[in-house]
Amino acid sequence: MAFADFLRARREALTPGDVGLTVGPRRRAPGLRREEVAQLTGMSVDYYSRLEQRRGPQPSVSMLSALARTLRLSLDERDHLFRLAGHPAPERTAGSTFVRPALLHVLDQLDDCAAFVASDLEVVLAQNRLSILLMGDFRALGTGIAASAVWKWFTEPDFHSLYPREEWERQARIRVANLRAAWSRRRGDADVEALVDGLLSRSDEFRALWERHEVGVPQEDHKTLVHPRIGPIPVDCEILATADGNQRLIILSAQPASESYGKLKLLSVLGDQEVGRLTDGDRGSGRRVR
Repeated sequence: MAFADFLRARREALTPGDVGLTVGPRRRAPGLRREEVAQLTGMSVDYYSRLEQRRGPQPSVSMLSALARTLRLSLDERDHLFRLAGHPAPERTAGSTFVRPALLHVLDQLDDCAAFVASDLEVVLAQNRLSILLMGDFRALGTGIAASAVWKWFTEPDFHSLYPREEWERQARIRVANLRAAWSRRRGDADVEALVDGLLSRSDEFRALWERHEVGVPQEDHKTLVHPRIGPIPVDCEILATADGNQRLIILSAQPASESYGKLKLLSVLGDQEVGRLTDGDRGSGRRVR
């Protein structure tokens, strides 16, 4: 009972603007709607409604973490949510997946950029809408080492398709150098050791790059991402780290009036619709959006 009441109270305390949503007409009740919380968290509306109606199953740790981010909970509120759901509160360690509400607020305001928050082990912790459209939805992956982008890079070849082939070698070196910096700073932490040891035992490519002892946390970059419908999109990548270095806000942007900026705007307008269809303005000429 207390769990459902707490969820409802926190949902009703938020405004659409708090989470980067536009306020539409005919909004009678205060706070966020259930469907908005479900969408932002990556769960079905029915599942979330059952949680608030005290008839849902015990949510998993990863689902609680996602709810805490959506509802912009403080650390104390997050711990309270976990305990109400029958789970111990997460440890407040260097590898914490808690994203501060202020950082999430900044993320929500970046409408014309694809932006996301990631841990120092490249686990995506929060994404804005354009990031999901551009890169895919990482919310269902959880926060374990298998959700790390560096793990996926060296164990799941399909993950490479996010980048053009000519960038694969460079991306691999950047990821290994970044991981070594985290390993150096947090050596002995269970999540870091599990990630490194797991990759050393599974990937010859990772092992060879690890033995080069390259170290470096990227601050900015220029890369090309490949969208399955729109194609290659060159972007500028700005990386803003928290004071402790354990989390980063990554902003993928393009210069206004550039071709890449136009592609990002197209992606935002069309959302998850099929981009390859003819647009209204191009029907007469027979041109397709690329």
